[in-house]
Amino acid sequence: KCSKTLPPPPQVFQLLTDLKQQRKESGKNKQSSGQQNLNTIMYETLKYISKTPCRYQSPQTVRDFLVAMKDHKLTK
Repeated sequence: KCSKTLPPPPQVFQLLTDLKQQRKESGKNKQSSGQQNLNTIMYETLKYISKTPCRYQSPQTVRDFLVAMKDHKLTK
């Protein structure tokens, strides 16, 4: 069964930041048009997420928040 959930923005931000760094370190200069399109998507996504509070979130801060909110018994 296919899950329809998306990764949380902090995980996307971390993943794209890591991928960007790996590409920078590999030093590959020649790129196909598909690779250029992917680079544009990565750039635009990082630019957008960088302007949101999720840029500062980590898995630990999310866990801490969920633990702190557990006693409030919130529902959807």
